[in-house]
Amino acid sequence: MVRSGIERGIKRGLDVVIAAGLLLLASPVLLFAALWIRWSSPGPVFFRQLRMGRGVKLFRIYKLRTMAHGAPGLAYTLGDDPRITPFGKWLRRTKIDELPQLLNVLRGEMSLVGPRPVIPELVMEFNKAYSELLRVRPGLTDPASLKYREETEVLGRALDREQFFKSVVTPDKLRMSLAYMERATLWTDLQTMVMTAVICCVPKLSRLYGVVPNYYPLTAEAAQEPSPRIPRMPVTRTESLFVPEPAYSVSLVDDVSGAAAVPWFLLQVSGSRMQSTFLVPEQRGSRL
Repeated sequence: MVRSGIERGIKRGLDVVIAAGLLLLASPVLLFAALWIRWSSPGPVFFRQLRMGRGVKLFRIYKLRTMAHGAPGLAYTLGDDPRITPFGKWLRRTKIDELPQLLNVLRGEMSLVGPRPVIPELVMEFNKAYSELLRVRPGLTDPASLKYREETEVLGRALDREQFFKSVVTPDKLRMSLAYMERATLWTDLQTMVMTAVICCVPKLSRLYGVVPNYYPLTAEAAQEPSPRIPRMPVTRTESLFVPEPAYSVSLVDDVSGAAAVPWFLLQVSGSRMQSTFLVPEQRGSRL
């Protein structure tokens, strides 16, 4: 659905007013978190990373730092990453680490509701879907992020986390974000904001947005396989109160990715020429 100019203006006005109010209300929590981060682990309080915004324009996203500063590894996390500090786990579980993105909303780089911003490499990997999604501002929340509220736990149970994230989770999230973008209104945005607050308090309610796809069981036999194949998802329909979920399978990846796919080994923070193009030193050790 294409929003009218008046609706876009109202949406932007609501973004500014609500983001400013939330930032004011959250300031004591942010102050406490900042002091604890400084006390509990060396490094800066805030973490910045390049993300792809509306019109395929790069911007720096703000988060509270949840990882050991300068720890080498992938530019994203899959499950329970050892680089995450003990306090960082709590920040991520409560989503408090995302609150500084209200500054991105005030700056006009993000909206309160919209597809979650991702690193440039992921945009290149799934360029077909992101060529559509990046027609709008990325957001703090949307139905896809609510459905995968417990994504860390889901990925932690997968045998091959990277392959599961690449072949199942990301295509499913892209499908949901595209579906929502086509029918989004001010009313659905307000509904999504309310449900975000509710699900932050009761994460299990994320199931209202659909059943998370299956994952590999960690059996003793399966653990011996160095690189298992992701099985095709069962072609069944799941019930969702908010987003229609058609039957799908692993072939979803063909619908959202483009021809110019980037090998995922290039996403390694160290030893990749890609980092000189998209990542700066302060952005190492990030998650999606």
